[in-house]
Amino acid sequence: MKSLVVKRSVVIAGHKTSVSLEDAFWKALHEIAAARKMTLTDLISSVDSERKHPNLSSAIRLYILDFHRSHIAEAAARAAPATPRASNA
Repeated sequence: MKSLVVKRSVVIAGHKTSVSLEDAFWKALHEIAAARKMTLTDLISSVDSERKHPNLSSAIRLYILDFHRSHIAEAAARAAPATPRASNA
């Protein structure tokens, strides 16, 4: 099966760089940027400035993974039944 890696050029902190991601990651990145009312470039710049991984493409993949994990955890917390508090009667 052919890998669907797409290479795109972006400008970060005034310099042009290329990022190679699978199409599904580009789509997820666009969705996250839209949800946060940010441009794609601003979101990638944010990931770049906070990354701990030396490879920007890997840092973006990990960012998307963390984003989705946190949303799953939030949804699970909202769906969990509230535990009744003990009364002091």
